[in-house]
Amino acid sequence: MTDQASAQSRRKFLRGSALAAAAAVAAPTVAKAQGPISMRWQSTWPSKDIFHEFAVDFAKKVNDMTGGDLKIEVLPAGAVVPAFGLLDAISRGTLDGGHGVLVYHYGKQTALALWGSGPGYAMDANMLLAWHKYGGGKQLLAKLYASIGANVVSFPYGPMPTQPLGWFKKPIANLDDLKGLKFRTVGISIDVFTAMGAAVNALPGGEIVSAMDRGLLDAAEFNNASSDRVLGFADVSKICMLQSYHQNAEQFEISFNKTKFDSLPERMKAIIENAVEAASSDMSWKAIDRYSQDYIELQTKDRVRFFKTPDAILRRQLQVYDEVVAKKAAENPLFKEILDSQLAFARRTTQWEQDTVVNRRMAYDHYFGANGVARQR
Repeated sequence: MTDQASAQSRRKFLRGSALAAAAAVAAPTVAKAQGPISMRWQSTWPSKDIFHEFAVDFAKKVNDMTGGDLKIEVLPAGAVVPAFGLLDAISRGTLDGGHGVLVYHYGKQTALALWGSGPGYAMDANMLLAWHKYGGGKQLLAKLYASIGANVVSFPYGPMPTQPLGWFKKPIANLDDLKGLKFRTVGISIDVFTAMGAAVNALPGGEIVSAMDRGLLDAAEFNNASSDRVLGFADVSKICMLQSYHQNAEQFEISFNKTKFDSLPERMKAIIENAVEAASSDMSWKAIDRYSQDYIELQTKDRVRFFKTPDAILRRQLQVYDEVVAKKAAENPLFKEILDSQLAFARRTTQWEQDTVVNRRMAYDHYFGANGVARQR
């Protein structure tokens, strides 16, 4: 190669390198110039409820993890649509996403209530989430939503502790005490408590206390010590019955409009899916801390008396639940398919749990009971 040809080759190479470098710099600049992707969400909870805080916590995780490239704004219940209208609003694209519970969509498809409304076949909420991720629940939920034409992507997350039987005017001593009570609950629990003699009215969380105050309800259940306290249950009742099978294994739901979600870059989808699991853990840890504090506050400051739900009522709940789901499974093939999947997973996992997990009551009594070591110190 001559000196002149060599010089021309070097100039050509340098020009090509300069163009490539310019393209590499320009590409992210163009993407950045488009600005962040914004999403408007709504929760199904009042702004003062810890559940709305959980929704905001998730949004912050996503916003932080994407470095601000995705910005989710979370509005409280009623800001755009009523709490029970969330699924339709997300599916239509009125909202880009939301935070709630699957049981609130019970009127759309009764099988949706199997994600949390019932005894969970001896599984707790974390085990039910294990079924969802590893036992086929995820695929069944997608099939279910498709069957009702819901244009959504759903992420169940955030295992809830067992919920109380509810708030009453007097302690519930037997099954007869439930008969004729104007009672608030949701999902399959509507059918269960109706069969147990209550007159059931399904209301969103933010409407329950005012309904009790006006006498439209005699009793109600919502969820936990923190939510119940901030929503004002102790202002209208001083009796709370703990432990129940009506919502033993419930979890939250994060949902996106499917068209909006599918249009996101793969990197953002991956961040969202991982943020769901991070938020699930964080939510359950925060719940342990806050619920236990408010449980004490309800007793010491609000003078609420707590009672354990009698075993006769718990046994009757299980019997009635079996009758209700057997009827629905006979009417709804998808309901039966989901039910059979849960039962198969629960049979294996609950045997493992019952055989291997030590009963912590003995340890609690040892340290904190009347003659416990911690009490003696």
